[in-house]
Amino acid sequence: MTANGMVNRPQWLEGVTGSGKTAWLLERLATAPVLGPGKSYLIFAANGDNRLRLAARLGDAAPRVPAVTTTPNGFIQDEVTLFWPLIVAKLGLAPQFPLRLRPENEQDLATGQWRQQLLDGTLTVEGWLEAQTVRRSLDFFQMAAAAGIPVEQLPVLLPEGIPPGFAPETVWRSIGKALVDWRDWCLARGLLTYGVMTELYWRHLLPHPLYQEKLLRRYGGVFADDLDEYPAIAARWLQVFIDRDQPTAITWNRHGKVRMGLGADPDALEQLRPQCDVVDQTTPAVDSLGYAWGDTIVQWIMDPLALPEPLPCLETLQTASRGELLRQTAERVAAAVEAGEVAPHDVAIIGPGLDAIARYTLAEILSDRGLPVASLSDQRPVIHSPLVRALLTLLTFIYPGLGRLASAEDVAEMLVVLSQVPQAPEIGPWFESVQIDPVRAELLVDHCFEPRLDQPELLPVERFDRWDRLGYKATEAYTRLRQWIDQQRQQRQQRLTPGVISVLDRAIQAFYWGGSHLPPDQLAALRELMETTQHYWAVEDRLRQVEPVLGNSTTGSLQRSLERFILLLRQGTVTANPYPVESVNPNNRVITIATVYQYRLQRLHHRWHFWIDAGSPRWLAGTENLLFGYPLFLGSYPGRPWRTEDIEALHRDRPERIVCDLLGRVSDRVVLCHSDLAVSGQEQMGPLLTLVTANAPE
Repeated sequence: MTANGMVNRPQWLEGVTGSGKTAWLLERLATAPVLGPGKSYLIFAANGDNRLRLAARLGDAAPRVPAVTTTPNGFIQDEVTLFWPLIVAKLGLAPQFPLRLRPENEQDLATGQWRQQLLDGTLTVEGWLEAQTVRRSLDFFQMAAAAGIPVEQLPVLLPEGIPPGFAPETVWRSIGKALVDWRDWCLARGLLTYGVMTELYWRHLLPHPLYQEKLLRRYGGVFADDLDEYPAIAARWLQVFIDRDQPTAITWNRHGKVRMGLGADPDALEQLRPQCDVVDQTTPAVDSLGYAWGDTIVQWIMDPLALPEPLPCLETLQTASRGELLRQTAERVAAAVEAGEVAPHDVAIIGPGLDAIARYTLAEILSDRGLPVASLSDQRPVIHSPLVRALLTLLTFIYPGLGRLASAEDVAEMLVVLSQVPQAPEIGPWFESVQIDPVRAELLVDHCFEPRLDQPELLPVERFDRWDRLGYKATEAYTRLRQWIDQQRQQRQQRLTPGVISVLDRAIQAFYWGGSHLPPDQLAALRELMETTQHYWAVEDRLRQVEPVLGNSTTGSLQRSLERFILLLRQGTVTANPYPVESVNPNNRVITIATVYQYRLQRLHHRWHFWIDAGSPRWLAGTENLLFGYPLFLGSYPGRPWRTEDIEALHRDRPERIVCDLLGRVSDRVVLCHSDLAVSGQEQMGPLLTLVTANAPE
């Protein structure tokens, strides 16, 4: 042991939710050896939100210790970008700066590359839509990269491990070969997906002697919080520090493993444990329900013959229908807050799968009662925003060749939305300030809209014989829109408009006044639209530059690229959070709505929990959203097609982990919210039903 108390062997803390794992990690960091100039410690968190909270606690616990906080994904991306010249030299790639592909661009480009194979059936899996085939194929690549499996092994691994009945073995071999070609296509153009970057890191960069020398010169030790949520390849860079006797500390949550089947492989990472000095800290926080009642509740749930007793910390709210359940749940929350029993920021509403209707219903009722709501990771397609749809329709009037994308209904909506006069939110919502109402918009479309395949036109208002019926405000708004469109066309012809990004930005400034008056959900959609546009055209510019150098024809005209862009957005693959409040920040006094998975992943804690759909069989399952084919990429893969018993063995302890984890995150009360009938009309008979019945009011 060194003078500051840090042993040479790696430290491993095995704990449970609320047992002080992160505090222990920060204590190890605070007592770590003093580093030389230019060195710092490398601190890992499982995801971005957890990293921010860890960084905030780091400033209080060890303010003078030089440390860099990151996540496994962020670390890989940063290292590949920083040492790109090393990768280029090793692989003989063209010397060009790497460009990251967002998921929607990745899927769009992969679909284009595999178009012929998708059409002729080479990659067809019966029952899968084209978009599903592409997405799941790309997921195979990403899971293989995260597991440290070369993509060249996929043509063998996929037909070997996927059970018969999904598709012939030839299809899986073809998908594996297509992924090898896709990886090579991306590298030739300097385009990096997460799968490509991950494979580059563990396969080419991490083993490089020069890189390892630079890595250890920059970082004097590594600390990993919640290692059970990391991809398998994290063990490789941790091993580099362990082999060099650098300070290493790891925390492990035996009730975690939230991301198993979604890119994480706890079993593979747990193989580091024998190399470490292990500390057991398995007592939950004393103020949590898990401390007093965790073992008892788990025993009742896991034993189908058990007869649970009423507990003072549990309460049942029961209705006949789910719609009534959502209403009464929101009213129960509001009543508790109004009575002073609990503050809004101490309440979390959690369910196994909160659909958009449930989230909307709860949020609307609570908002009407003056209670702010934050819905975790509630991603909705930006195309659901009328403001975004109006801007995309507007582009068809400015750029030629897009006429078929402008229907009469689209144009009528555009006329309404772009006629708004911005006003402060407290005066009224944006849609109450429109100058052209839907009726007048329909009249204008019927008489003044001229559809053309080359370029649609908005004709002068005088083409409508009874244009005086429109009124002054509507006429002025329509004329102003026509003049703006004509101005953009003239500037395009004179080459005064830099590009699509500039046109969209001008439109937002002209018609939405920069969005300053808009509600958060619409503002988030516009922000995501602009970020997507910037990224999309950066990729398009790269392809136009590279393809001729590679001896290929360019990807097509501006019109074709713009058409693909509009269709990509209309498919709904680009999403934004309609409640973009930082709900995980305890300083924001809001009620949190989340799925079980989201809540556990964000490591949140509240005084009160409302468990929605408590009688649902999905409550303790949690396997419906796992990636297809994930068992092939786990360290426990047996080398044959997976069976039902294999999946059951993988998730045998999942119900216990979910219950213990959630009870460790609530301190005062759990309200079990149960409806006799599910949305489908079927009776609910889930594993929590005995608890629901035992705690029902007399």
